[in-house]
Amino acid sequence: MAAPNAITPKQLARIVGTPSAPIIVDIRTDFDFADDPRLIPGSVRHPHNQIVELRALIGNRPCVIICQKGKKLSQGVVSWLRSDGHAAEYLEGGHFAWRDMPDSQLVSVSALPEEVGSGTLWVTRHRPKIDRIACPWLIRRFVDPNARFLFVAPSEVKGVVAKFGATAFDEDGEFWSHRGENCTFDTMLDEFDIHSAPLDRMADVIRAADTNKHKVAPEAAGLLAISVGLSRQYKDDHQQLEAGMHIYDALYRWARDGFNEVHDWPNGHTS
Repeated sequence: MAAPNAITPKQLARIVGTPSAPIIVDIRTDFDFADDPRLIPGSVRHPHNQIVELRALIGNRPCVIICQKGKKLSQGVVSWLRSDGHAAEYLEGGHFAWRDMPDSQLVSVSALPEEVGSGTLWVTRHRPKIDRIACPWLIRRFVDPNARFLFVAPSEVKGVVAKFGATAFDEDGEFWSHRGENCTFDTMLDEFDIHSAPLDRMADVIRAADTNKHKVAPEAAGLLAISVGLSRQYKDDHQQLEAGMHIYDALYRWARDGFNEVHDWPNGHTS
C-alpha cells in the first residue's frame, strides 16, 4: 500500500491523459535526467530547490512530484508543499518504478520543439477540423500541458513560424505533418514514441476520418460528423479547440475502456 502522501505508478497511469490528471512535475536532477531524458506523459520539469516558483506553477491544482527513485527529493518537496496546504503526492518508486512498469509510456524529450515562453508554441491553418484538433489534444494531454496553439490564414503560417518561433503542424511539406498514408496524429505518436493500445486505436479512427477512409474504422464517420459540426458551431478557433478537447477526451476513454461495448435496442440493450 502506498504511503498517505504517495501515489503508485498504476494509480497514476489510470489518470494520465485524462482531464482529471494532476500536474505532474519531474524534479530529477540534471544528472539523473541525463541518464534517461524521457518524461512521464503530461509532465513538466522543474528544479527541486525552486519551491516558490513551483508553488506558482501548480497553483491550486493537485500535483504529483517525481524524482528518480521516489526518495529524498520528491518526498521532501511533497512534504514542503503539503505544509503550505497543497494537495501534493510523490510517485512511489519514482521515475524508475514508472519506467519498469509493464506497458509504461515515456515521452521522448528530444523530439520536443524548443519552448517559447512557458511552453511549446505551435501554428497551423485556421478553421481546424480533425487532425488540427486531435494533435493539440495529444500534445496537451501527453506531451506538453502548457503548449499554446495558433490558428492563422494558410498564407501566414510560415510568417508566424519565422516571427514567433512557432512550430508548424499539419501543413504540407512540414516535419509535423502527414507521411504517406498516415496523418499528423500518427506522426506525433511516432516522433514522441508514445504508442499505446488506446492511442493506436484512436489513431485508426482519426486517420480514417481525416483521409476519408471510413471502411478502416467505422467510428470515423461519426468523428467526421462531430468535427464538421464543431467547426460550424464555433466562429472562434480557440473556443472550438476547447470544445474539441472534450470530444477527444471521450474518444480516448472509449479507446481505453469502452471499445468493446455495443448497444442493441430493444433486444440486448448494452452488452
